[in-house]
Amino acid sequence: MLPDEMTKVTHQWIDRAEEDLRTAEYILILKEDCPFGTVCFHAEQCVEKYLKALLVFQGIDFPKTHNIPEVLNLVPASIRPALSAEEQERLTDYATVLRYPGDWEPITREDAEAAVETARKVREAVRRHLPGIAQG
Repeated sequence: MLPDEMTKVTHQWIDRAEEDLRTAEYILILKEDCPFGTVCFHAEQCVEKYLKALLVFQGIDFPKTHNIPEVLNLVPASIRPALSAEEQERLTDYATVLRYPGDWEPITREDAEAAVETARKVREAVRRHLPGIAQG
């Protein structure tokens, strides 16, 4: 991919990540009947898309997957956002198994708030490594 195309695609990933974060934050405002699973799904999507934006910017190919550890491990260690194994597993579950019927523990407001906070943390960490592309 040429540098201009990499910049354009990186911007596209960032735009989609920001949209997911705004969606998660907005839905979380609901006091009653808040769909916490939806909040967590959008938080995971924000994290995944920010990681993929960073990979595009670095010129690193990645597979189509919602597996956060798999995507995170493709990011060079020197610029890899810090996510615990538990955070990685939980985020991956929010995008995969917990989106479908099953015998799962209910997702709580605390879970949703933690997922959004994790998304904000990854957003901040990734944006530091996208000079001139991601401002704010």
